[in-house]
Amino acid sequence: MAAAAEYSIDHKLSKLVEEARPSAAALRAAAQAADAVAELIKRVPQQQAPPEAARGFVRDLGLEEEKLAFTFRPPEVVRLAGSHAVGAVTRPDVAADLLVRLPKECFHEKDFLNHRYHAKRCLYLCVIEKNLRSSRLIRKVSWSTFQDEARKPVLDVYPATEIADLPGFYVRIIPTGNSLFNVSKLNVSTRNNVRAHTKDGINLPTPKYNCSILEDMFLEENAEFMSSTFADWKALQEALVLVKVWARQRTSIYTHDCLNGYLISAILVFLTVDCGGSIITKSMTTRQIFRVVMNFLATSKVWAKGLVIQSMKKRTITKEDLANCLKTFDVAIWDISGHVNLAFRMTKSAFVELQDEAACALSCLDKCRDGGLEELFMTKVDFGAKFDSCLRINLKENSKFTSLSYCVDDESWRILENDVQSLLQQGLTDRTKMIRVLRRSTPSKWKIMDGFSEFRNSPLLVGIMLSSLEKSFRLVDIGPNPENRNEAIEFRRFWGEKAELRRFKDGNIAESTVWECESWERHTIIKRIADYVLMKHLSLQKDDLIHVVDQLDFCLLVDGQDPVSSSGALLEAFDTLSKQLRLLDDVPLKISTVQPLDPAFRHTSVFPPEPHPLAYGKSSQRLPNFTTTCIRSMEVMIQLEGSGNWPLDTVAMEKTKTAFLLKIGESLEDRGMFVSASEDEVNVLTSGYSFLLKIFHERGLVLQNQAGDDNIQTALSQDKMLFQRSQHSSMINGLHGRYQMYGPVVRLAKRWISAHLFSSFISEEAVELVVAYLFLKPFPFHAPSSRVAGFLRFLRLLSSFDWTFSPMVVDINNDFNLKDEKEINENFMMSRKSYEQNPHDIEPAMFLATSYDKASEAWTKQSPSKSVLKRMAAYAKSSAELLTNLILNGQSGQYTWECLFRTPMSNYDAVILLHHEKLCCPSHVLFPAETPNGKLVIWGKPSKDFHPYMPLNKGAVKSLHDARDKLLVNFDPITYFLRDLKVKLKLLTS
Repeated sequence: MAAAAEYSIDHKLSKLVEEARPSAAALRAAAQAADAVAELIKRVPQQQAPPEAARGFVRDLGLEEEKLAFTFRPPEVVRLAGSHAVGAVTRPDVAADLLVRLPKECFHEKDFLNHRYHAKRCLYLCVIEKNLRSSRLIRKVSWSTFQDEARKPVLDVYPATEIADLPGFYVRIIPTGNSLFNVSKLNVSTRNNVRAHTKDGINLPTPKYNCSILEDMFLEENAEFMSSTFADWKALQEALVLVKVWARQRTSIYTHDCLNGYLISAILVFLTVDCGGSIITKSMTTRQIFRVVMNFLATSKVWAKGLVIQSMKKRTITKEDLANCLKTFDVAIWDISGHVNLAFRMTKSAFVELQDEAACALSCLDKCRDGGLEELFMTKVDFGAKFDSCLRINLKENSKFTSLSYCVDDESWRILENDVQSLLQQGLTDRTKMIRVLRRSTPSKWKIMDGFSEFRNSPLLVGIMLSSLEKSFRLVDIGPNPENRNEAIEFRRFWGEKAELRRFKDGNIAESTVWECESWERHTIIKRIADYVLMKHLSLQKDDLIHVVDQLDFCLLVDGQDPVSSSGALLEAFDTLSKQLRLLDDVPLKISTVQPLDPAFRHTSVFPPEPHPLAYGKSSQRLPNFTTTCIRSMEVMIQLEGSGNWPLDTVAMEKTKTAFLLKIGESLEDRGMFVSASEDEVNVLTSGYSFLLKIFHERGLVLQNQAGDDNIQTALSQDKMLFQRSQHSSMINGLHGRYQMYGPVVRLAKRWISAHLFSSFISEEAVELVVAYLFLKPFPFHAPSSRVAGFLRFLRLLSSFDWTFSPMVVDINNDFNLKDEKEINENFMMSRKSYEQNPHDIEPAMFLATSYDKASEAWTKQSPSKSVLKRMAAYAKSSAELLTNLILNGQSGQYTWECLFRTPMSNYDAVILLHHEKLCCPSHVLFPAETPNGKLVIWGKPSKDFHPYMPLNKGAVKSLHDARDKLLVNFDPITYFLRDLKVKLKLLTS
């Protein structure tokens, strides 16, 4: 069995690689197109390179045009490199890299100074661009950058003839500079080659600038070595394709400061030669190589010493060189020459994220179905869904940013990235597990003549991953003791007016910062700290900072406050009731178990009930002038101690339960509680809340299968439903204890379901289980620690899960063994037997398996239908796309955060508008009713029999008892209206 599973995974990986790689015919066409461009470049005639062709570029480098004139000569060598050369071309973004060797005659021996090399490199490309534009073989030529480095432009050349299998294919022209300069003059640790880079009049080393030039000088040598390593090694080529697919799906690591195809190739090469211990051997399969790479990225200690691609026998780089390099750069990967750190752009934060992603990949390989194929290679791990909190920073008009030179040792926007990273890490301390600051600077339509001005327009994007919520949402940060004078001064300098000296309960006196807020607002503390720190130290305005954290809170608030803030009072009320029930001694059987079943008790109710002034027992209570007419009762399940005197007759059993409930109600009323009782239900009003009592008797589960009468079967099925709800409540409560963000995410999910009119098709419990799946099986993410990220993942899961051919197994307590999994799969296959005969009629369309319900009978057996689920998935996909765009780009025109909860009425044949003033809870309505144009709208006069608020001022009610008599328990006019409407429509259509 295990061998068969391994073969199946390898076969699927092979298919994935096959799909990711273009066909042989497409690659031949691409190579021919690249050869044609190469021939055009070789035929560019010798001419004078005009400095004015890149006037803005030259100006922004701080150079004078007249000093840059040189005679253009055709390149010495034009050769194909990159993924085409190593046999690992990977769709969808396919480009052929042409390395164009710059002639030494075009440069002076000291052109490595002060960006003169970069300017001439650009001017050389300007001559090529001019000639390519005049060719009929070329459709378009545009400018972009090498590894997003603005001072190193490249040309993207689009052939006139498009390749059908490679839409968007282009040839990228990358200059190289073999032996242009003396390597010793470009030492990355000591040499200063930009004279403007000084501090207190002393020249500072320019390691990134030096690496930028060295990279071009040894690009060909490295490309040739990589090509020879990958040649005729099919498994290594396929593994490179897999790693590229994996990295591209993770948009925050496939970036200028982390991974790219070139760097991935270098890492694989390192692992094949003896410098890497020959970790990868030719006997390995593609999947084995992929695992080795992930394990090396995640856990290897070699990173702390630096990677050297040179063979041990031919190594020229010393341990001292490595040590100096790691003092200068965050990550070191020395190339085959021993002169270039290929990872000089990689930052520490990017490397931390890379290691985290690789560790997550290893978990996916071990824990996910099919070896994590779906999670690793087919799921987009983008900024909005990955990070718990996202922040966009507009620096366009910022004085600190605009005052910087565009390029010195590094580019100004990279310096700002580092500054923001440092400030946030210092301000947020251990509240975060990871902070990533990214800025994709290359404008989409860059013109060399414009220089770098457009590079400053794009905002910084910050991704924040929280640590434990206890740390992240704490109210106080404790700083140094005032006796540590230097540390205390630095603390006050950083925090300014927010710093204060406090004495704590343990007697400790320390500098501190306090972030006071309501309990339901604590998820905004990260935002408050980030905003304060960045506004203080970067002179930013409030409008320059858009922090995605609380934009969706509006749909959970009532009168500007989250009703979850009164959950403490609710739990106290239940505790009081529970104690009273257990103390009852005048009921024939003692009450052994009291369990709340309402979503409010498991923190998943969109609007948990708030204390009602008429629900305080018989004690005197100060009443407001107005109060709500309706009160929602929360279901509570009670169990009685065991007894052999229960009747075996099913009807008698139900009557006995009713008798017990009535007796319990009488006893509670004698103890000062207000009780509303009937043969159908008993409601107890105490401590501001109403509780609906239900008795569960285990014998009812046994008798249900024996009952023939439908009415009796229905009555007994209530025991089964109570049992399932009891199990569900217990499990969800436990889950919320493990993941505190679970409740808020469920509330948003339920609010979305309701806003789009799906709440009558899918139960609350089903929504809770779908969200639970996100937290229990979060791969390829970590479990969400913010409501916005969790809600986005819910929408994506709902829209992308293969409901037709896959059961959703929600194993909250890790109860399932192989036998359980087999039973669930058998139940699922039985439910799909009718698919071939009628694919539109599948029950249940949404198969949710739990330890108490392995056949998905409890919550989704009848609904949603396949058509409704399909519609729900389509809505979820649209909402997910909108939410992603809002997170990354902000509001634009009519597309606002509110749009996520506005449903299009134009899709319906008829619309019924309800009178807002006659709704049970009008404060829960998000938007006023709108009349869709051209639709049948049903109108009616409002009834005078019901109003959501009742007056309690003098003269309006005779007494407290009179007011309570007018109180409507569990009454919702919308529910009854819909029930009657469905009955009438069913009669009309039958």
